[in-house]
Amino acid sequence: MPHSLENYVNHFHAERNHQGKGNVILFPEPEDRIGEISGDIKTRERLVGLLKFYHREAA
Repeated sequence: MPHSLENYVNHFHAERNHQGKGNVILFPEPEDRIGEISGDIKTRERLVGLLKFYHREAA
């Protein structure tokens, strides 16, 4: 699989809110601490910044 396509698929499945399912992330990574209200916010970028994902820094 080409690198760009692999990055998009990873973003789509693990980092993108699913609008048809109540805007939740379907397969969140535990270390991203989705839904927590404390901790510094970090950004993960894919495809040279075209895709961005904001998450809490691991404790």
